[in-house]
Amino acid sequence: MIIIPARLESTRFPQKVLADIGGLPMVIRTAQRIAHLDRVVVAADDEKIIDVCKEYNIKAMLTSTTHKSGTDRIHECATILNLADDELIINVQADEPFIEPDVVQALMLKLKESQKNKDDFIMGSCYNSINAEAAKDPNLVKVVIDGAGDAIYFSRAKIPHNQNGDAVYFGHIGIYGFSKKSLKEFCNLNDAPIEDIEKLEQLRAIYHQKKITMVKVASTGFGIDTKEDLKRAIEIFL
Repeated sequence: MIIIPARLESTRFPQKVLADIGGLPMVIRTAQRIAHLDRVVVAADDEKIIDVCKEYNIKAMLTSTTHKSGTDRIHECATILNLADDELIINVQADEPFIEPDVVQALMLKLKESQKNKDDFIMGSCYNSINAEAAKDPNLVKVVIDGAGDAIYFSRAKIPHNQNGDAVYFGHIGIYGFSKKSLKEFCNLNDAPIEDIEKLEQLRAIYHQKKITMVKVASTGFGIDTKEDLKRAIEIFL
């Protein structure tokens, strides 16, 4: 199942999930991109989002306004839907209208491998290669990967530091996958100090020594974090 958390009043860009991109609200364009892959539900915090989803025949569910993160929101949604513990849940952000279906499918396959291996904690995400200039952008989260393909650390800073001139940079793509059981476990973990410092909720898992399996993908999509990003997105559909 794919659950799209959608918060109306985001701090940096209020009501961005309803911003018009080529004649469609952002959250609808995101949902439609991936609707053929699996069941899709929008987990919203405001009736305005629910009404827009109804208009476009996208299933939506009202969730609490007090959630700290999108992951907490999808957990509430999964609980209301009474999903089985072994159900795989993909969290696609509402501000990813250019997310490639191939990226979502690659993560689904990786999570199924984790299930076959009977991993105790199943959580995964995606990344791609970026250049040194792009790595300077604090809105583009960077990730460092270990030899097994799991995440060591995520940061808004440019990591790794290029001390010897051989650094390569990986950009984190804001899509996550969990089993329902692991999603519940993640949401029950105590907040991590570094999570609040970087404002990156995935660091909670690493702080508590939980594995995040990473999938390298080829992606040219981008999230809408700023009004400049929105302008760029609109220009694509002109």
